[in-house]
Amino acid sequence: MAYDSYTLLHVSRDGALVTAVVDAPPINVITMELFGELAALAVELEADPTALVFVLKSADPDFFLAHFDVNVLIAMADAPLAPTEDANAYHAMCNRFARMDKVTIAQIEGRVGGGGAELAMSFDMRFGVVGKTIINQMEVPIGILPGGTGTQRLPRLIGRARALEIILGGIDLDAETAEKWGWLNRALPADAIGAHVSALANRIASFPPQAVRLAKQSVEAAALPLDEGCTIEADLFQTLLFTDDARANMRRFLELGGQTRAGELRVADLSAQVAQGL
Repeated sequence: MAYDSYTLLHVSRDGALVTAVVDAPPINVITMELFGELAALAVELEADPTALVFVLKSADPDFFLAHFDVNVLIAMADAPLAPTEDANAYHAMCNRFARMDKVTIAQIEGRVGGGGAELAMSFDMRFGVVGKTIINQMEVPIGILPGGTGTQRLPRLIGRARALEIILGGIDLDAETAEKWGWLNRALPADAIGAHVSALANRIASFPPQAVRLAKQSVEAAALPLDEGCTIEADLFQTLLFTDDARANMRRFLELGGQTRAGELRVADLSAQVAQGL
């Protein structure tokens, strides 16, 4: 995949890791042009068989994605379409990022709101900056509601009561609270977020691709009733277990000191050595 057809996104690739930087001055509002590029990138990324990890971040330290362009929403309201049961295009984009067989990570160093927050919630992981990252759903105060999957994803992410506080209150959610509530994986110092996200993304990108993809698929099954989820987990586990790569990696794990006292005291490093072929 070339990833060279974008103007407001700067897309780069390093092996199995793809990174996109949003650069849409003055505040990264999601205009129709930016929305089109994000949606096109989702399609291209989903179809890329060699990409394993995707990181989205911003060139603006104060804004990750402000929100969807209100001018566009007004124009839509002035020329309403007939109601449809089909998922709208924004839903389709968010769902594509959520369900693709890649690990998606949002590096949110500034404000994120409205449709930008909804897009971030569709990612597998979100990291923010202490004292800098702010999340806001500004829809209800201006007479609408989050329409880009937010009313559905936010309660699943942080619980109904807290989702209602954010959506109905139109409040600014600071990074520290967002971390406590589970909206952010971690709130990190400004000088540490880049290194942390890079290290995690590259670590995952170095692991056996099929194991990463099927592990994400298995976690998705947690939304099902427990028995159904466990059945899917068992099937995916066996799919991996009987591969030649898995057998070779497990043997290498033991050769490097797995299941010894010294090895297990540093098991995260030891398992990474296996994945990296050391």
